[in-house]
Amino acid sequence: MHIHLDSTTPIYIQIAEWLQHEIIANRLQADEKVYSQYQLAELFNINPATAGKGLTILLEEQLLYKKRGLGMFVATDAKDRILLKRRSEILTKMAQEIVLEAQRLLVSDEELLTLIQKTQEELK
Repeated sequence: MHIHLDSTTPIYIQIAEWLQHEIIANRLQADEKVYSQYQLAELFNINPATAGKGLTILLEEQLLYKKRGLGMFVATDAKDRILLKRRSEILTKMAQEIVLEAQRLLVSDEELLTLIQKTQEELK
């Protein structure tokens, strides 16, 4: 992955997202040491403070943990929690789009629920 300096997404958020992607792809596994802020800074040619800010996001979300004097490591349940969060975000966005489109088409709530249940039955 590349960091896009011209993106509207701040670089530290791109760093946090990249690390999450590395965890999901099993390139960083539970209890494995992650890159230091200086390694990330060198890897992406950015300021170490910016890289550190990306790591802090994952620390605050408890996807990483610190071992004093050793660095930061991937939390045991990090992959599961990232996948759960992403699944929820994607499904919420899809549900919002469906509800908005149904409202535009004047589909009642009951009709929409019936259509969803019918679709679920057909896909089983």
